[in-house]
Amino acid sequence: MLFYRNKPPGKTLLPGKVYLTALFLVCIAFQPNYGAYAQNADNIYKQKLNRLVRNGGYIISKHNRPILSHNPDSCLIPASTWKVLTALAGLEKLGENFHFSTEFYRDAQNNIYIKGFGDPFLISEEVTAIFEQFRQHDIQEINHIYLDDSAFDVPAPPAGGANSLNPYDVINGALAVNFNTINFTVSEGGKIQSAEEQTPTLPIMLLLGRNLPTGTHRINMSQEPENVLRQVGELFRAIQQRQGLPGVGNVITKQVPTGIAPFYIHQSSKPLTEVVEALMLYSNNYITNQVYLTMGAHEFGFPATWQKAKRALQNYVKIAFPGHTKDIIVEEGSGLSRSNLITPRALLAALEKFKPYAHLLPINKGRRIKSGTLKDVYSYAGYFENNESYDSFVIILNQPGNHRDKALDLLEKIYRKVL
Repeated sequence: MLFYRNKPPGKTLLPGKVYLTALFLVCIAFQPNYGAYAQNADNIYKQKLNRLVRNGGYIISKHNRPILSHNPDSCLIPASTWKVLTALAGLEKLGENFHFSTEFYRDAQNNIYIKGFGDPFLISEEVTAIFEQFRQHDIQEINHIYLDDSAFDVPAPPAGGANSLNPYDVINGALAVNFNTINFTVSEGGKIQSAEEQTPTLPIMLLLGRNLPTGTHRINMSQEPENVLRQVGELFRAIQQRQGLPGVGNVITKQVPTGIAPFYIHQSSKPLTEVVEALMLYSNNYITNQVYLTMGAHEFGFPATWQKAKRALQNYVKIAFPGHTKDIIVEEGSGLSRSNLITPRALLAALEKFKPYAHLLPINKGRRIKSGTLKDVYSYAGYFENNESYDSFVIILNQPGNHRDKALDLLEKIYRKVL
């Protein structure tokens, strides 16, 4: 019988147990190093990532600290991921419960004045709700309709914007309806009618629909700016008639006279959080720039201008991100301009501050995510969910090859492995 020294009295190891112990020690000696294996796998992922990101950068965080990055301090074109910054500034400057407003005035001849302040959701349903309020304010007749869009002074598109008929290229302004677009159908017999139950068929639809092929057409109204206000007036008049409210007159562009007070100020049914949710979901430049312009006007006074909006966003960056003032170059609000520049690290800082509003970003494959796309620009900014909390990630590619999806998949694999 074999005895081992330094064992308590009476404790012995039988030969069989000695063999098993020795075998166990040998197994430990030759056990694979799983930590080294995981590290090697991470290195492989990183090598693949860096091959995908030939000109760009990325950064991810976990538990509020960065865990992996590549070119995090390079200034890059972010495209529409820039909307995170503009939306954050709007939410903090205007307040998440901010509501866009539209003011209504009347004179002794039962004419009404409509003065807009940039409500991007002044749509047909909202106009119908306005007429319900008119009855409560004893409006029994409407003759001339005067339209006042003087609260915004934006005669040109934003930097990076384009004058085209595309619905996403609509111009911004203080007073517009239905996102500055018009939607109608042309039947095989040439009949033109509204494509939306809530919107009556308007005379301008009949004008713009002539000679168009059969089908449904959504037209950008802003190629001819006078059509923007024409559509506003025609929509209000048509819903007036639909509501059975009498009156005759013209639709005229005219500013509200000084010295009269509004009889009704309509607050949009959507708070700013819902507006931001919509602009993120559809990556809508028009809605984003309405927020951007309004932010500038609230800081520097009406009329809203592109320059005031730019200054307001620049001021916000200085206050909210004092360590990133050289890392965030502001040109406009929606991400259209290639002169907007930001580092991945600075955009990550914006995401960290945006976390209370992370739920406003769309979900894609379980991630809260905002994408951005321009020619040779492909970006993602958003959050991985981690036990009901959020961890931020940024990918910005300024290169011909769009590898952002593959890069994001690799980033998430590394992220999920880190404790």
